[in-house]
Amino acid sequence: MSAKKVGLLMAVLFIAVAVLSACQTAAPTEVTDTELNVLCTPQEEWCQGMKQEFEAKYGITVNYVRMSSGEALARVEAEKDAPTFDIWWGGPIDSFVAAKEKGLLEAYDSPNYKNIRNPELMKDVDNQWVGVYVGSLGFATNKNWLAEHPDVKAPTSWDDLLKPEFTGQIMVAHPSTSGTSYTALATILQIRGEDAGWEYIKQYAGQIAQFTKSGAAPAKFVCQGEAAVAIVFSHDTVNEIENNSCPLELSFPAEGTGYEIGGMGILKGAKHMQAAKLWFDWAISPEGQSLGPKYHAYQAPTINGVELSHPELLEVNLIDYDFIWAGTNKTAFVDKFTNEIANAENLKQ
Repeated sequence: MSAKKVGLLMAVLFIAVAVLSACQTAAPTEVTDTELNVLCTPQEEWCQGMKQEFEAKYGITVNYVRMSSGEALARVEAEKDAPTFDIWWGGPIDSFVAAKEKGLLEAYDSPNYKNIRNPELMKDVDNQWVGVYVGSLGFATNKNWLAEHPDVKAPTSWDDLLKPEFTGQIMVAHPSTSGTSYTALATILQIRGEDAGWEYIKQYAGQIAQFTKSGAAPAKFVCQGEAAVAIVFSHDTVNEIENNSCPLELSFPAEGTGYEIGGMGILKGAKHMQAAKLWFDWAISPEGQSLGPKYHAYQAPTINGVELSHPELLEVNLIDYDFIWAGTNKTAFVDKFTNEIANAENLKQ
């Protein structure tokens, strides 16, 4: 090859590399941000733990507010022209799909995407959100209540929830405020189809003692004997059993259950973009994802290189949950539930 052709080839390669570099947002090499505002959806203890760990590692002050995913999505949308938060961490990705559709998230090409176990399922194609944990939906039944009702067994199907003995004995969060509850609603619609699913949901809502604001709260109330059965993510039940000595029996619907991929996304207009990218990268690193059990969070990791603390929670009959469909329809389905089946007034805290 002539020197002229070699020179031309090198020039083309230089331009291509420059264009590619310009098109991809890279993590900052030098972070000058001194604080980070995090919208946090998982349990309070985990939020606080992540704050402390990040501050200790990077010397950046973390300010966070804990909100359930429905509240978080509403807050982010209300503040889209002047965002309070830089990054939203945790909560089912249905909400992040909805946030992306509303133009609320910033694309970021993290170098740690290489760690993701299943990129097709756990990462947005446009790099606007990524999965940070996985959790399966189940039932938590109070063992003391079962002992007082020896003819009743813990539910092992969605149909069991409609039995007369469970009338007024079930607690679940409201889907307008809770990603847990929305996952349950979307699971039923996917298993049964929309027409039969909505008919079931009307009956199911009639069995509820009271809707709660937070997705994990029903397990706590059932632990205290305020109802017999909670519909919650299974890791929340494990937390109550292992750390609060709750008399709960964990069961799963045999015909299939839904699951969550907890998400994360940088908010469009973030004021501390460098620190937000740093948190993003750290949260999909083995170091960041190994912290859950330390703070009594037993969700499964989304990346390679982290051991499952409770692998049995994923060894259940999981449906082929359609996250994109669930996220795209979230606003319409929540509105239908709220307006036609059960309003969101007087939610139990």
